[in-house]
Amino acid sequence: MNKEPIKIKPRRILVVEDEEDIVGLLTFHLEKEGYQVQSALDGAVALQHAFNNPPDLVILDIMLPEVDGLEVCRRLRSNKLTASVPVLMLSARKEELDKVLGLELGADDYMVKPFGIRELIARVRAMLRRLEQKEDVVDIEQAEESILQFGEIVLYPERHQVSVRGEACSLTHKEFLLLQLLMLNSGKVLTRELLLDKVWDYEVEVDTRTVDVHVRYLRQKIEDDPANPTYIETVRGVGYRFARR
Repeated sequence: MNKEPIKIKPRRILVVEDEEDIVGLLTFHLEKEGYQVQSALDGAVALQHAFNNPPDLVILDIMLPEVDGLEVCRRLRSNKLTASVPVLMLSARKEELDKVLGLELGADDYMVKPFGIRELIARVRAMLRRLEQKEDVVDIEQAEESILQFGEIVLYPERHQVSVRGEACSLTHKEFLLLQLLMLNSGKVLTRELLLDKVWDYEVEVDTRTVDVHVRYLRQKIEDDPANPTYIETVRGVGYRFARR
């Protein structure tokens, strides 16, 4: 008996925009790309849609009736159902303050009107790719308390200890979590942004350079030659990968 092909559920995008011609334009091109689109002409309706059936991504205009886009973004981020949903913010304004406010409130990206539809689609694809990677990553909280071993590195989750070449290796708390996450996802490329999210939970005044610094310290403790690492590989322009051994 032939098995029916597996049907992949399309990603759902919520378009929040009060200009109907822009809604129509976005809906046409997004559906052409295979996405499922829902729209809202004001912020209040957008929040109802988002909380009742959380989308995979939100395209959000700032200038909206009822509840403006900045407030919508703030409420999305403060609700556990939508806290991690990517938000692409749109605005006719060019003031730097609007962009800063949007990003500080939790928007993942920002575009100024008028925008190119091809660029917008490219940004949507990139945001959803990052989302897919997050979904594919094994979280530390979800992992079993099993001992992890790769080559001469052994990590004991319950004891919060690591040994390298048979000797105890002293790691800081963040270094331990970083190594554990990399080992749990060995062979996968983890972006700096994802590592920040999973290990630091985007703590205040922490940026992607923090990841690079901790990786450098970690290499000094676990690698035979930190300048030519065999375990923690750098993937240029992206992040890091724990090599399978």
